[in-house]
Amino acid sequence: MRKVVTLQHIYGKNRERMAELLKSLVENELKDLEVKVEVSITPENWAEFSLEGEDEEVSANLLVSRYGTPAEKAEPGRIYIGFLQAFPEEAFVINIGIPVQVEAEELRALGSGKPKQLASRFGLIPHLPVEIEVLEVNKKIKARFTKKQLDLWWSWKKASTDRVIINAATRSEIKNAIKKTGHGRDIYEIERLGLLEHAVVCRETTDGPGIVAAIGPRLKSEMGVVIGDSR
Repeated sequence: MRKVVTLQHIYGKNRERMAELLKSLVENELKDLEVKVEVSITPENWAEFSLEGEDEEVSANLLVSRYGTPAEKAEPGRIYIGFLQAFPEEAFVINIGIPVQVEAEELRALGSGKPKQLASRFGLIPHLPVEIEVLEVNKKIKARFTKKQLDLWWSWKKASTDRVIINAATRSEIKNAIKKTGHGRDIYEIERLGLLEHAVVCRETTDGPGIVAAIGPRLKSEMGVVIGDSR
């Protein structure tokens, strides 16, 4: 048996439900391999997968390459995958296994404003996966977002459509909420950002905040909205 701790936080009010969702998603991704999957939650709230079977080694490598593992330390100059954790007064806090700060000076790449204002402008909510480069490791670990990450967020902002960013929900749950509220024709697609994090791409004539108001009560999720500047 192989055990793999992934850089996927178990969060929200119903952690057992989320763990089961993660299990079914990973089972689907590994469906062509001979492996049995079980999921548990570590004391630090990471998802730990127990893999047993002929392809357990291949499966473990696949999960690590796709979702990463929590870092125990940070090295300057290295790129890490993490997730947005909080937006205090002077920085974005990123969790890569340990907390890392992207401070005001580096946030200028997103324009002017306080961290909370920038997060709101780009529809950023906790638990979205992000890519950062560590700059220095002293009392605090300081980092900046990679060009790839910044380009993605700016592509959302400069688009001709709004986007609704959603966490703690599967694609099928989001599709079901959209269908039941009669908004199926108002969206183009649902983009996958992480295992349980997605972006709903609205049509040019659809108002993102309106979609949030409609589907919000049906999903136990945090949501952000990016208003496309080219609308």
